[in-house]
Formats: sequence, C-alpha cells, structure tokens
Amino acid sequence: MERIEANGISISFKRSGEGPPLVLLHGAEADHAMFDAFAARLAPHFTVIAYDQRDSGATRNPAGRCGLGELADDLSALIAALGFERAHVFGTSFGGAIAQVAAVRHSARIDRLVLASTFRVGVSVASINPDGFPRFAELRAKLPESLPAFAEYFFPPSYIASQPQALGIFTGNKRDAGQRERRGAVLAQPIAISLADIKAPTLVLAGREDRLIPPAHTLSLAREIAAARTAVIDGVGHVGTIQDPAAVAGQVIAFLKSKTPKDIVEENDHGGIQGGSGLSL
Repeated sequence: MERIEANGISISFKRSGEGPPLVLLHGAEADHAMFDAFAARLAPHFTVIAYDQRDSGATRNPAGRCGLGELADDLSALIAALGFERAHVFGTSFGGAIAQVAAVRHSARIDRLVLASTFRVGVSVASINPDGFPRFAELRAKLPESLPAFAEYFFPPSYIASQPQALGIFTGNKRDAGQRERRGAVLAQPIAISLADIKAPTLVLAGREDRLIPPAHTLSLAREIAAARTAVIDGVGHVGTIQDPAAVAGQVIAFLKSKTPKDIVEENDHGGIQGGSGLSL
C-alpha cells in the first residue's frame, strides 16, 4: 500500500501494472481490497489505482460528515496528486455514484468512465428496489447474525455456497461506529447533477442476477448519457468484480481500448483512419 495527501485527507491506495491510469472506486461496504483479483486482470493493460475512500480501509480523514461532492473532489485531487492529467475511472455501486458526480464536476480529470451495478445520483435507493430494500436494511441492522441472507443481495446463492470466503468483504470490515455513521449519511447530503453533462465516453455495466440494484435501473443511466454503451454479464450478481473478475475485466478492457466516435473524428482531422468505427453504441 502507498499513501498520498490530497484534498486535505491522507489517501491509502494500491498501485499495480503499467499503461494509461485507471482508478477504481469501491462500494459502500468495502475498501480497495474488493478489487484485488479484478486489478490483477487489468494490470497488464493499465496502471491500476485502487484506493480507500473516506472512512474506509487505511485512509485517514477528518471526522466531519461529507457527501458525494466531497468524495468526487477526493477522486479528482487523487488523480492530480499522482501526477496524472486525467484517468479512466471505474466505479461500482456506491463508487459508481461518486464517479457520476466526478464526471460532471471534474470532467477534465476523467478520460473514460465505467459505471457498474450502480444507481442514479439523486434517486433514493429504497425507491429503486421497493420490494427488496426494506428487507436488506433489516438484515444489515442485524449483522453479523444475518450475514448469510444479507450476502445474497450481493452474490447469487450458488456462488456463496461454492465460495464462502467471499463473505470476507463484510466480516473483514474494520470501520468504527463513527466511520459507519458517516458512511451511512453520505447519500442523505443533498446533491443534484445532470447525467447529460457527462462528456466522457461511458460504459454502463450490470450483472443480470443483481438483487440489490435492479439491472434495468443501472442500464437506464445510459439513456441520459450521450452515446453511452451498455453491457450485461449473465450469471453475475451485484459484486461482479469478486464473483467473476475475468468477465468484468474483459468488458472494461474492450471498452477502454475501443475507438469512440470522438477518436474517429480526431484521426480523420489528423489524416488517419477514414470511415465508420463499426462500433455498437
């Protein structure tokens, strides 16, 4: 692990690989370690930065409450502090909400954007999943006794049965009471953005078996983002980067290395490749 000071906090992060920078934003219950297997698949192609957000992992920050805006500012400051002008950004679940805000507030820092198994900023998570979320909240309040049922919102039961060590994402959480309270209050802080203001080429990615954030809701984000692409991974639940890191990495690598309409225009302007890209947008 490395550490760097940015935006008034001490950010802990893990760096691997080489190539264009790609920053990974973890979910609400996790820290950078949720990306260990995923980052290993990406490292042959990118300089991968997996960092701990405020009140997560080994990052150290003031005890005051913050919202998605401050977390997006942290991301932008981290990219700059690491010496990069801009970076690709992958955000999953809660991390995807941070990434949406960063792509609007700090567009100059975002190269390409991947939003995975996430929800639209400004929409109540309870309203997204009105049938499942009350039960999810009830189980969360009863952890660790409720862990087996709680985990099924993140992973299909068959995966939990074959890979029980995956539950370490929940049992390994070392947040104290203050950190848990502040993390739980982030989404209550008011913020409004227009996804139409996202200019970065964007991939919206969902697991077909996601019980926490319905895939249809995640994919609906693409309708508000110009020329966004979508992909669905069969058999995968909410935490695809752990359940099937190879499949998620395959989608991410293909997207980040593909040509976009903007690339084609720039190549044409410089006397490069002529004609259409052949991409499905």
